[in-house]
Amino acid sequence: MSVRLKLTLSYAGFLMLAGVLLLTAVWLFLLRYVPDRAMLINPNDRPENVFPIRSALLEVFAPRAAAVLAFLLVFGLVGGWVLAGRMLAPLTRITDATRTATHGSLSHRIRLPGRKDEFRELADAFDTMLARLEAHVAEQQRFAANASHELRTPLAVSKTLIDLARTDPHHDTGEIIDRLHAVNTRAIDLTEALLLLSRADQRSFTRQPVDLSLMAEEATETLLPLAEKHGVTIETSGDITPTSGSQALLLQLTTNLVHNAIVHNLPEQGTVWVHTRVRPETVVLTVENTGARVTAELAATLTEPFQRGTERIHTDDHAGVGLGLAIVKTITRAHDGTLTLTPRPAGGLRIAVELPATSPLRAAD
Repeated sequence: MSVRLKLTLSYAGFLMLAGVLLLTAVWLFLLRYVPDRAMLINPNDRPENVFPIRSALLEVFAPRAAAVLAFLLVFGLVGGWVLAGRMLAPLTRITDATRTATHGSLSHRIRLPGRKDEFRELADAFDTMLARLEAHVAEQQRFAANASHELRTPLAVSKTLIDLARTDPHHDTGEIIDRLHAVNTRAIDLTEALLLLSRADQRSFTRQPVDLSLMAEEATETLLPLAEKHGVTIETSGDITPTSGSQALLLQLTTNLVHNAIVHNLPEQGTVWVHTRVRPETVVLTVENTGARVTAELAATLTEPFQRGTERIHTDDHAGVGLGLAIVKTITRAHDGTLTLTPRPAGGLRIAVELPATSPLRAAD
């Protein structure tokens, strides 16, 4: 049976039960004040026949009670069917929206009107889920298209170089091998970045105590030769910043931020500031660098995959694969944190990662 029919039968059954109880109460109330029998007295004050009052009352009450119960049954069925339909109307709209979504259309919204009740809360939650799902699917489609394009470029270049070596045997083999090595290295870096991005997005990692200040020190030491090559000075400062998460992913996050600050800096005499601090409920890692001026519109797009910030100064040997800040954003989101990009008035960027804090005692365990 459908839910509507079940509700209808429930309403009708409850109404019938209430009617039976009411009629029973009336009958019992009447019996209290009605004697079983009574004698008829003639005008000469002499008793004659004995009259059964209760039997006569039952003969009158029973058919009328049955008629009332029949009316209640019909009224309960009809009224219950109508009432159940009105009560289930919002659920029908939610079901229709679900069927529409299963066919691939995620732009439909329920937008249930009326006062806020359980059905309204369910519809609003479903609309929110559809909006997030639509945005996620659009992001995944855009990411897949961009990834395919980025991977197609090194493969096409490799094919061209191989065709050149096959058709022109007199061409410099060493030059072709060097170019193939560079192209393949870029393809491998891109593939590894895509795998890291997927791993972070799926949150397939084990949480453990992590000190962001130690991650900052390790990333700075690793990238110090690159900073010296670019003439960039790195300054680190701050407090112990205990949080919880994947040590490998948070180290990758910090490394990407410092690397990004180094290669997108001034051509010479640039500076990178790495700072950590503790707030009442969060810890903050801030990486700030000098460089060319960045507009707020450009800064808002730098965390999108394959956005390299063409207006910013960078060198060809460390141009990257366009996933550095996208990986930072995904890792931050996977650790329930927030990422903020702010252009510096004098040029360059200030990037802040804020994560939930843990107690130092817990982080030290």
